[in-house]
Amino acid sequence: MHVFPSLAVFFAPFSCASVNIEMADDKEQRISIKFCFKLNRTAAETHRMLKEAFGEQALSQARTFEWFKRFKDGRESVEGRKHSGRPSTCRTLEVIAKVREVILEDRLSTIFVIVLDCHTGHVNAF
Repeated sequence: MHVFPSLAVFFAPFSCASVNIEMADDKEQRISIKFCFKLNRTAAETHRMLKEAFGEQALSQARTFEWFKRFKDGRESVEGRKHSGRPSTCRTLEVIAKVREVILEDRLSTIFVIVLDCHTGHVNAF
């Protein structure tokens, strides 16, 4: 069965909660980077420790070095920037259930029809 890559989120075996877990893991790693910075570790050493601790889930070297530089430049917060764009409300469990229902009723539905049937209000939400 061919599924549009942008609709893959609706077929994933996990729910919206996993997105929050992923964000928490990133924050945990940013806290670890700040901790290493305060202990006068290098960015390279910090990245090696993140890879050892978090495995494949570790931040990339570029992101590790980026956050290390932010702390070096005086940043104190480990919070990421707020991103503009599509509101996260378009990926609620209710909307996911509606989209699954529409697709199961007619697997040939177009994205436009799915959006109209689900009343997300975002024609380009997918």
